[in-house]
Amino acid sequence: MNTAYKYKVGDAVYFTSPSFGRAAASGAYTVIKVLPSDGEDRQYRIKSSVEAFERVAKESQLERI
Repeated sequence: MNTAYKYKVGDAVYFTSPSFGRAAASGAYTVIKVLPSDGEDRQYRIKSSVEAFERVAKESQLERI
């Protein structure tokens, strides 16, 4: 099992919001924290410069900029 994370703190990523559930703003974000895996997908805490709050995103929702 590969446990290596694809991104690290400080990486610039593009977040793609899922098409179901709560809509989130897609766009450029910075990885703030690497979180434990939820069992299926690695998770990250990300922050956009245009939002006052942070979000949690799955690795599958992120692309390197």
